[in-house]
Amino acid sequence: MKRKLRVAVICGGKSVEHEISLQSAKNVIEAMDGGKYDIVLIGIDKEGYWHLKALTELQEEMKGSLLPHLTSQGDEVIFVPGGAGQLVNLSTGERLQPVDVVFPVLHGPFGEDGAIQGLFKIAGVPFVGAGVLGSAIAMDKEVSKKLLREAGIPTPKFLSFVCQQKEEIKFYEVANYLGVPFFVKPASLGSSVGISKVKKEEELRPALEEAFRYDGKILIEEYIEGREIECAVLGNEKPRASCPGEIIPSHEFYSYEAKYIDPEGALLQIPASLPEDMVEKIKSLAIQVFRALSCEGMARVDFFLRGEEIIVNELNTIPGFTSISMYPKLWEASGIPYPQLIDELIRLALEKREKEKTLQAFINW
Repeated sequence: MKRKLRVAVICGGKSVEHEISLQSAKNVIEAMDGGKYDIVLIGIDKEGYWHLKALTELQEEMKGSLLPHLTSQGDEVIFVPGGAGQLVNLSTGERLQPVDVVFPVLHGPFGEDGAIQGLFKIAGVPFVGAGVLGSAIAMDKEVSKKLLREAGIPTPKFLSFVCQQKEEIKFYEVANYLGVPFFVKPASLGSSVGISKVKKEEELRPALEEAFRYDGKILIEEYIEGREIECAVLGNEKPRASCPGEIIPSHEFYSYEAKYIDPEGALLQIPASLPEDMVEKIKSLAIQVFRALSCEGMARVDFFLRGEEIIVNELNTIPGFTSISMYPKLWEASGIPYPQLIDELIRLALEKREKEKTLQAFINW
């Protein structure tokens, strides 16, 4: 009888996207085939401590709240550097059975910015999704947009500022370059946290304060009036793209509230109503973006469609896996059901590890 793969699903984290991570992790675990996988659930609380959890605990902590958070209950654990997936129970000092692969279901800083991916590399354990470089690039909107621009891929015009420049930002200068309205957003955050749409001068200062609450660097970006299209990508060296889907927000834009709190915040149309030639262009461009930003495993690419013009908004290396998230829905509509998608992501993680083991840069990895 074939041994079950031991998979560590890691969720929570110190990010403001902690609550979304829990919703995603619950769905990932419920979609995993218990006949194939021995699941180890690790919850990272908001202070950054890692705790062994049971799915029943996670389900209990999520009851009665759209935006739950982990408690600090459960034995503390950490990976052993160079331990090939071995965990240590910090509460008892016991060395636990190694895991074969990690499935990080973490959003935002400390989760998809390359930091924890570096920890997995040091621990010598395969993991789902982009590596250190791809994660860091995609998380920083300024860096990713500059790389897209360098690759000749259309993306909205933008300006970037650090906190020390806050008082230098003038409404008329921004409006002259980007037009009005425009968006103010943290440079390295997702789930539409900290984003404001600015239409007039008196709205700029509050928008800047809000964005700088979450990041020391912000983007001010042109407003693109058009359809919001998303496409899922899956693969390593030979990625493939799903059918595109469309988000039709009922709010002014696809805000955090529209995504996760208001059940009628947006209509998801999957597949999007598009001509076949446009579908193929979007899929091809999604793969170009995936490669340009050094991604692996999975990503969701977000577009604006302005008439016939396709503009890349951003790429997300750990897309949501909540009950309303586009990434698994897009693959389901493209012929890959949720459980099979999980299988493929784990297979890609192990494939990536085997490829890296052949490189001379690694010794006994």
